[in-house]
Formats: sequence, C-alpha cells, structure tokens
Amino acid sequence: MTSARTQNFPNICRQWRQVRKLSQLDLALAADVSQRHISWLETGRSHPSREMVERLSEAMDIPLRERNVLLHAAGYAAAYHETQLNEPIMAPVLDALNYMLQHHNPLPAVVVDRYWNVKKANQAADFLLSIGGDPQTFQAHLGAEGELNLALLTIHPNGLRQYITNWDQVLPSIIRRLRSESLTFGDLGIQERFAQYIELVGPEGDSESSASLLPVLPLELDINGLELSLFSVIATFGTPQDITTDELRIETFYPTDAKTEQFFRTHDF
Repeated sequence: MTSARTQNFPNICRQWRQVRKLSQLDLALAADVSQRHISWLETGRSHPSREMVERLSEAMDIPLRERNVLLHAAGYAAAYHETQLNEPIMAPVLDALNYMLQHHNPLPAVVVDRYWNVKKANQAADFLLSIGGDPQTFQAHLGAEGELNLALLTIHPNGLRQYITNWDQVLPSIIRRLRSESLTFGDLGIQERFAQYIELVGPEGDSESSASLLPVLPLELDINGLELSLFSVIATFGTPQDITTDELRIETFYPTDAKTEQFFRTHDF
C-alpha cells in the first residue's frame, strides 16, 4: 500500500477502497459525498481537502499510521504521532496495560504490536511461552533479532507448533488471521513478513480444517506430557489517537477444561 510507486493520493485511495471491497458508490455513501467526487479524486481531477482525507480514512477504517501516509500523499502534514510506551504522556495507557496483565494472572496474557512482537506479558504468559524452552534462545537460533515474535514462535516447526496437538485445526485460523491483519494494516513490511511466516508452514498452509465448529477454537498443547487447552480473546483500544495505541493488541488466554484451569490456578505467578 505504501510502496514508492504508489505514493500519490489517487492510487493509494483507490487501493484502500479495493482492499476494503467497496465500490465508489459504497465509499461515497459512507463518506457522505457524491460518487462523482470519489471518481474525480481517484483520477486526480479533484484534489482533496485535509478534511476530505480524514473523512475518507474514517469511512475506510484506515489505520492511523496509513492515514498519515494518505495525508502526506495529498500534501498535508501528518496528524498522528507514534509515542513510545515509556514516554510520560503514555503513562495512563501503560498503567491500563499493566493492570489488565496483572489482574489476568494466573492466566496468560500478552500485548503485541502490529508485527506480533511481544511488547509486554504477564508472569503466566512468560511461563507458558517458555515451558517448551527459552523463547529468546529459540529466536536467536533462527537469527531473528529484536523482540520476541509470537507468530514466529507459534508457527515455526521448532517453536510451539511442535507441542500443538490440534495443529491441523489451528493452522487455518492462524493463517487467516495473518492474512487479514496484513490487509488491515496495509503495510508492505507486514505483508512481506507474514508471507514469510506462512511459507514456514509449507503445503499444509493450503489445507482447510474439517473439524466440527465449536463456540471457540481451542489451542491444545502437549508439552512433555503436560496437556493444556486454551482459547484466546483479543482486545484493542476503543478510541486510539496515537499510532502506538492504534496498533496494540491485548490477547488474553482462558482454559477450555477443568484440568487446564486447575493447572494455572495452582501455580504461583
């Protein structure tokens, strides 16, 4: 979405509309403008005002990082900042994240960014991610520098994947999520990285699960005889105005059976 050859407003706007599977009429109705105006914007016949860029971005649910790209392509300054979590202005956000993580103990919870890099984790999550071996050592062995990546740790043959007993059922869901998020964020870097992760799966990545549908899809693990069954809930910030808060995901895990519940409840995290 943000490659050098597409850095002009008409192309980027049209690409986002196509990604969101909207016709020009659909977008016109959502943004409360005429279809002709959308057509003229996409051909470059009309130039958008700053307000129009914001209205179109809202109508297409474009992430804040990419809204800045769209504003810049239209000749306007960026509207959204990217603030590090340790900066003073982010203290309320950091406090909220810490509160959610700590109060979810003794069950696992993690905070990941748009790349699935683990930004924060509670003690139960640290335990779960390291129960099959040190995750940082695993990532270093792969030559993957930087923060621990939850997608890579899960999907790599030498990572958590080897402990997932219902891999055939879980895999299609993971791939759908990776592909969906790569489109949601519209970032070529994310698309390329997630495509590399999916390649690690091999031919299995094209298979579809035939298992019966359940209310939630459990992640079933067998780690050296320790059997656990969990499902996850993903939460986001409701009204983000900063790129960092817009891209964070809080993933909390819950037991699907009494045995898993007892295991976590009887451990001191």
